[in-house]
Amino acid sequence: MESKPAVAVVFHHIGPYHHARLNAAADKLSVTGVEWSAKAYDAWGRGDAPARYQKISLFSEAADHYPGNRQRREAFRWVLEQAKPDLVAVNGWNNFGSLVAANCCVRRGIPMVVMSESARADESRRWWKEMTKRRIVSLYSAALVGGQRHVEYLVELGMPRERIFTGYDVVENDYFARRTLEIRNSKFEIRKQYGLPENYFLASARFIEKKNLPRLIRAYAEYRQRSSAFAEATADREVRDQRSDVSDTKAPWDLVLLGDGPLRETLNSQLSPLNLDGHVHLPGFKQYDELPIYYALANAFVHASTTEQWGLVVNEAIASGLPVIVSERCGCVPELVQGNGFTFDPFDEHELAARLLRMAALSYEERKNLGDASYTIAANFAPERFGEGLEKAAQLAVSHPRKASLLSGALVKLR
Repeated sequence: MESKPAVAVVFHHIGPYHHARLNAAADKLSVTGVEWSAKAYDAWGRGDAPARYQKISLFSEAADHYPGNRQRREAFRWVLEQAKPDLVAVNGWNNFGSLVAANCCVRRGIPMVVMSESARADESRRWWKEMTKRRIVSLYSAALVGGQRHVEYLVELGMPRERIFTGYDVVENDYFARRTLEIRNSKFEIRKQYGLPENYFLASARFIEKKNLPRLIRAYAEYRQRSSAFAEATADREVRDQRSDVSDTKAPWDLVLLGDGPLRETLNSQLSPLNLDGHVHLPGFKQYDELPIYYALANAFVHASTTEQWGLVVNEAIASGLPVIVSERCGCVPELVQGNGFTFDPFDEHELAARLLRMAALSYEERKNLGDASYTIAANFAPERFGEGLEKAAQLAVSHPRKASLLSGALVKLR
């Protein structure tokens, strides 16, 4: 029986998403999961399923400024000696430790796969930085990316299209689908226990600038004003929407915003001036095992980022069967928003308010149809797809390694 290729897959920290992906990959490859840090930036929990892969943690805690390159090189050389991989898959080309790992692999002649979710529109691009990236990308024999936007950017950086595979950005679909179904079957008790409103939009994000949360709150305030004005204008007569029956819930929905971060006080300070006290709920950061509760009891999900390489929270939402409203700047839009919701310009809060109003105006059956479409889309983005994509990338990289130029090799050897 032919042995499986041995692959070391490197992440900053192995959280629940990475755990599910590595387990799926372990069904096809001999996998060692390597994390630079045993502690995450956020206090995520861990997946419940036992690990089917070997795991190595290099440092108890690793931030951008600690440890130094020499310590990282020594740690990664030790990994290569212990795991003896045929191939190394690295998360990104300039994340914590990615160039150090590339340095060690180039010196030992070990082929590499880059796992990337960068797209051209993520940020302003400078020509000299792009030239440096092209040199670094040339070191990798294959790539595993999220979707089409990421494929196109890697092609632009010189990676041959036939060496790029998709399936990087997936979550544990079965977990979210199963848990949300269980919760919906006993939703009255759980809703009361968690103090959640009867009808609400759900958002989940770190409270940082690019997540666009102040604009989301302003758009939500506009939605409430427009919704209340419409209700008053039609209170004494029966009104039919042009597309569907009047919404089964006439009162404006609340907004539940999960997460935490440096902008929390800024968001709190918005609520009273906009008359949103009691309508916007900020339960804080929630562990992995609690997330399905908030997805299960929501009416729809909204993600407002001004820039987002992918947006795994959208994966979670569609795996939970929710209709979605997603910023067109999110990398996941071409793959995950297809007949299951709406997109919008994240810099136009009036357009976002209109999307919220439109979603809330749909009947229960219309929203259910969108949610069913979400389930269908999510089925194509399960952890198994990561395993399949990594297997294809690994086979190509091992059998046909890409030869980098001397200049590209020298670039990472300086690390």
